[in-house]
Amino acid sequence: MSEQKVCFELAGGKSMEIATGKLANLANGSCTVRLGDTIVLAAACSGDAVPGQDFFPLQVDYREKYSAAGKFPGGYIKREGRPTTKEILTCRVIDRPLRPLFPKGFFDEVQVSCLLLSADGKNEPDVLAMLAASCALTLSDLPFQGPIGAVRVGKVDGKYVLNPTNEEMRRSTLDLIYAGTPDKVIMIEGEAEFCTETEMREAMYFANEAVKIQCQAQLDLAAKGGKTKREVTLHLVPEALDKALREFCAGDIERVCTVPGKNDRLNAMNTMLADCRAAIRGNFADMSDEDFQLETTKAFDDLVRDVTRSVILTKQYRPDGRSITEIRPLSAEVGVLPVVHGSALFSRGETQALVIATLGNEKDAQEADNITGDEPSFKRFYLHYNFPNYSVGEVGRISGPGRREIGHGDLAERSVSKVVPKDFPYVVRCVSEIMSSNGSTSMASVCGATLALMDAGVPITAPVAGISCGLVTGDNGERLLLTDIIGAEDHFGDMDFKVCGTRDGITGFQLDLKLPGIPIDLLCEGMERNKIARMTILDVIEKCIPAPRAEISPNAPRMEVVRINPDKIGALIGPGGKNIKAITDETGAAIDIAEDGTVKIMAQDKEHLEMAKERVLGATAEAEIGKIYRGKVVSVKDFGAFVEILPGIDGLLHISEMADYRVREVSDICKEGDWVTVKVLDIDNSGKIRLSRKAALKEMGE
Repeated sequence: MSEQKVCFELAGGKSMEIATGKLANLANGSCTVRLGDTIVLAAACSGDAVPGQDFFPLQVDYREKYSAAGKFPGGYIKREGRPTTKEILTCRVIDRPLRPLFPKGFFDEVQVSCLLLSADGKNEPDVLAMLAASCALTLSDLPFQGPIGAVRVGKVDGKYVLNPTNEEMRRSTLDLIYAGTPDKVIMIEGEAEFCTETEMREAMYFANEAVKIQCQAQLDLAAKGGKTKREVTLHLVPEALDKALREFCAGDIERVCTVPGKNDRLNAMNTMLADCRAAIRGNFADMSDEDFQLETTKAFDDLVRDVTRSVILTKQYRPDGRSITEIRPLSAEVGVLPVVHGSALFSRGETQALVIATLGNEKDAQEADNITGDEPSFKRFYLHYNFPNYSVGEVGRISGPGRREIGHGDLAERSVSKVVPKDFPYVVRCVSEIMSSNGSTSMASVCGATLALMDAGVPITAPVAGISCGLVTGDNGERLLLTDIIGAEDHFGDMDFKVCGTRDGITGFQLDLKLPGIPIDLLCEGMERNKIARMTILDVIEKCIPAPRAEISPNAPRMEVVRINPDKIGALIGPGGKNIKAITDETGAAIDIAEDGTVKIMAQDKEHLEMAKERVLGATAEAEIGKIYRGKVVSVKDFGAFVEILPGIDGLLHISEMADYRVREVSDICKEGDWVTVKVLDIDNSGKIRLSRKAALKEMGE
C-alpha cells in the first residue's frame, strides 16, 4: 500500500501529521504521528483468545530509544534495557482510554507497540503515542470503537496552551493530559499548581476542541488506507446457564451484595456461587468442568455487577451501607515508628497506608537520563508505593513494583510535591506501604505522605488530601456519583476519578473509565464532589497535626546551608580534593558544593555539623579590615614577616608594625612557624593585606 497522509492544525498554529502505509505494514494497523520533528510509530497486532481466559488481554508498550534523539545510552551497557519510569507511565496513559472502546466479551490478544522514532527536544512524545495508538487501531481490522483524540494542555502566563513545548511546560501551572471522543472525556491525568475546579473545566473544554479535529483526521485517514473491520467472536456466557444461575440466586443475591465488610461480603458471595454450581451442574452435563467453572464465574460476576449497580441506582444504598456522599470513617496518626525521620498511619475505612519519610542530601536525589531534554533530571522529592499481597488478604508472586504500583506512586508523588518548598535543602523520599486495601490506596498514600512529612518537620506549604469519586449509570440514562468508592464500587462501577489538592486548589488528578466516554460537565460535578470531601479529610489531618513540626526530626541528619565566594571554591576543595576530603573524614559530614558558592553541609548530629561548618567557613573566609586574627608566620624577611591569617591568605606584617617600640631585627619578635596576633590595617585593590601586631596588642590592652 502506498503511503497515505492527513495533516491538520490545532489551536496555536500547531501542525500535526498522521501517516500510514510506509512502515510496519504487516501489523493489523500501523501509523506515525508527527509534531514538529518529534515522530512516534504505533503498530497494533492481534492473536487468538487463550482458552479459559475471562478478560480482555490488551497489552500496550511504549519505548524511547536514545537513537531517536541522536544520543548514546548512559552507563556501561550501550543498549536500552527494561522500561524507564517515564515509559511505564506512558504505557498506562495509552492503555486506559483504549480499553473501554472494545466490545464486551472480546478476549482476543491485542498488542499495541509504540516507538519514539525522532525526538526534537521540544515536543513531548507521550500524547503523540496516545494518538498514534488510537489511529493504528482505527486503521486496523480490530473491533475498536474509536477513534479517540489525545492532547496535553498547559497554562502559561494565564493562557491555555495546546501541546506546549518543553520550554513552555517549565513555565506552566497546569499539566493536563486529556483523551476523549468528541464532547466526551475518557481519561485525564496530570498535575497543577493549585488550580481551581473552574480552571480544570475550562482546560478540558479547550482540549475537547482539539480532540474533535484529531478524531476526524483519523477517520479521514482510515477512509484512505484503513482495513475493513472483521467479524469477531465474543466470548459471552451461554444464555441458558446465565438464566439458571440468576434464577437460583434471585432470592438472596441483594443481601449478599450488601454485606458491609469486604471479607464477609466475599465469603458470602463465594458460598452462594458454590451452592449455585452444585445445584445447576446437572443441567449442563455436556460442559466440561473447566468450561463450567469459567462460565459460572463470568455469569456470577455479571450478576453481582448488575445487582450492585441496581441497588445503588434505585435505592441509593451502597455495599457497605453508606449514603452516596458519605466518607468512610477516617483516622490519622503520626510518629508511629521509632528511628525513622517521619511516619504516619492513615486509614479510610478498611484502606490503610503506612507512610515513612526519609531526609537525605544531594547524593540521594534520583537521577534519570532525559532522552527528550538536554540534561539529566534530578528529582529531590519522590514517593514510592508498595502494594503487598497481604493488603488484600491473598497469596501471590512476590516481585518488584509493577506498572500499577509505579503509576499510583507517581500520582501521589506529583500531588504532594507541589507543597514541598523548592529551596528545602534536604532530598526527601516517602515510602507508602499499603497495609490493607479496599479502594483508593493511592489517595490514602497522599494523605499519609502529608502527615509523615509534617511529622518529619518538612515545612510543607499546606496539607494535601486525596479522594476518589465513582459513577454508576443506568440503561435509561440514570447517573449517580459516589463519594469515596470502595473496591466493589470501583470494580462494578463506571468511574474512578481521583483528585488531590489543598484548601487552595488541585495539585493532582487521574480519571479511569469503563465507559466509552462521559460528558465533561458530569466529570466537573465529580470534581466538586471531591472538593467537598477533600475539605473533610483535611480537617482530620490538621486535627492530628496542625502544622509541620517546628524542627527537623531528631532522628534526621542535621543540615545547614552556607554561602561562600565562588572564587573560594577551589580553596575549599584543595589540590586533588585534599581539603574537602580532610573535612569530611574528620567530621563525617557530607558536603555538596554548587557553582554559585552554595555549600550544603549534612552531619549526623549538631556537634559534627558545627565542626564541619567551622572548617568550611575557615577555609573560605576572607580577610576583613579592622578584624584581629591569630595567624601563623610563614616566612621571614629583613623588612618584616608574612603571616597566614586564613587558609591560603597571608599578609605583610612590616617590621614597623611589630611593636610600639623600634624593632631592630624581625627575629626579635617572631620566626617562621610562630603564631602571632595581628590586626588587618588595609587591603589594597590588588588584594595585598597590611597587618599590624602593634595595633592588635593595643586594642586588646596588652
